[in-house]
Amino acid sequence: MATPADRGLYMPAEWQAHDRCWMAWPCRVELWGEHMEAAREAYAEVARTILGFEPVTMIANPDNIAEASLQCGPGIACLPMAHDDSWIRDNGPSFVIDGKGGIAGVDWRFNGWGEKDRPYDRDAKVAEAVLEHLGVAREAAPLVLEGGSVHVDGEGTLLTTEACLLNPNRNPDLGRDQIEALLCAHLGVRRVIWLGQGLEDDGTDGHVDNLACFVRPGAVLALTSDDPRDGNYAALQDNLARLRAAKDAKGRELEVIEVAQPARREREDGERLGMSYINFYIANGGVVIPSFEDGKDGAARDTVAACFPGREVRQVPALDIVRGGGGIHCITQQQPMALPEAEAEEAADSP
Repeated sequence: MATPADRGLYMPAEWQAHDRCWMAWPCRVELWGEHMEAAREAYAEVARTILGFEPVTMIANPDNIAEASLQCGPGIACLPMAHDDSWIRDNGPSFVIDGKGGIAGVDWRFNGWGEKDRPYDRDAKVAEAVLEHLGVAREAAPLVLEGGSVHVDGEGTLLTTEACLLNPNRNPDLGRDQIEALLCAHLGVRRVIWLGQGLEDDGTDGHVDNLACFVRPGAVLALTSDDPRDGNYAALQDNLARLRAAKDAKGRELEVIEVAQPARREREDGERLGMSYINFYIANGGVVIPSFEDGKDGAARDTVAACFPGREVRQVPALDIVRGGGGIHCITQQQPMALPEAEAEEAADSP
């Protein structure tokens, strides 16, 4: 059976033009508890900020739809859709295009981050429901995978981590080579760059969207620590070394741009919050990045702005989001425009 790659489909870089951004309204009481209202307001603020650049659709359980619409405000489309949690990056579709006007959505198998969060049966159906709503072809992939565990440059190279994709709680019967082959077949990539471990206390088992991302072909922004006593130091130093030793699908050595992590903060239970300046959303003509009430917020903003000249960078408070276990990138999912490549490049530069 022909794969998406066989049909010329590939996952575009996140800086390519978007048709819209998808989000999901917070609803898991067991996760958010007394922080639910703060989380919902934080999600709404992210949605309103992205709306300044591109359309936003917020899915919400039917009994939450009125509240979500009221809190998000005018201009944000709210769509009734059953779901269990609010991390649409992970359980939503990964859109692929052919650069000629064609588009499809890859529907990965979803198992609640390695069976950690239950129930997840409704979340496992979100990708299919979104694609059906859009009338976009669905490509079912035989691989347990969350969207936040991979990142692409749109030119054939993919970043991921061993800690997540090789974890036996995802695909215990598949080895590295088999997983690479499925990534290539469904996302149209030709080279996979493997990082090692994720952040301390990361419930996703090391999603790459907290660690490193492409900011343009041949250039990667990477989270760093310069404190050997820090719990993230060894993993982040190892990831830097891997990136500097790697070449992309076109044979280029990578330019590695560093951004220092914020100071350690903890949840009420003592676990470390997964705060990362890498966890941002690239919109049409803009970038929406997190702030953490930390002294490094300003420097991180400047670093990201330098990576995206010509785009407006807006910083949004994210502490109420990371308490739930993710960041701005985790709660968003871009739907690319199905445009010919030249037109897509032009559209991406304009809000």
